[in-house]
Amino acid sequence: MYELFFQNFNTKVALTKEEETLIKNYLIPKKLRKKQYLLQENEVCKSYAFIEKGALRAYSVDDSGNEHIIQFGIEGWIVSDLYSFLTGEPATYNIDALEDSELVLISKTAHEELLQKLPKYETFTRLNITGAYIAMQKRLTSIISSPLEERYTNFTKAYPEIIQRVPQHMIASYMGLTPETLSRIRKRISAK
Repeated sequence: MYELFFQNFNTKVALTKEEETLIKNYLIPKKLRKKQYLLQENEVCKSYAFIEKGALRAYSVDDSGNEHIIQFGIEGWIVSDLYSFLTGEPATYNIDALEDSELVLISKTAHEELLQKLPKYETFTRLNITGAYIAMQKRLTSIISSPLEERYTNFTKAYPEIIQRVPQHMIASYMGLTPETLSRIRKRISAK
C-alpha cells in the first residue's frame, strides 16, 4: 500500500529500511469513493494525505454556492488544508475524491512525533512545503500577469494528466473562469 509514498520520499530523502519501518508505524491507509469527502469546511484538518491512487480536489464554496477549486491532487501528490493542519483552526476548504482513491494519511500527532524522531522526515516535510509554496507563488504570478490563453496552455503542459482526468468545468473553476470562457479560450488556441 505504501509503495508510491516511499518511492516519492526516497527521491527527496533516502531512507534506510529501518527508517521506512519506523515511518510505516505512523501511516494510516484510507480509501475514498468518488465524491466522498476527506475533509469538510469548518472541520479541523487532523491529517494530511499522500495520494497513492486516484484524484482529489480542494475547494471552497462562496455565499452564492459557487465552487472555487484551489488544488487538484493525483498520484504522488500531497493534499491537505495546510493552514488548518498546522494551526488547529477550522478548515476553509473541502477536500473530496474525484475518483475512487487510495490515500496514506499522517495525523498531526504522528507528524509532530516524526519531526522529533527522524531528521529525514523533517527534511522531507520542508521540501514538500517549499515545493507547495513555490507552486502557489507561480500560480498567483500567472493569474496576475499572464493572458488567459497562456495560462491555459501552461496549465495543460504542466499537468497533462489532470486535463485528461478532470472535467472542464472544474478546470475553469481552478483557473477562476466560467466554463464558457474556458471553452472560448480552448477554441482560440485550437484555431491557431
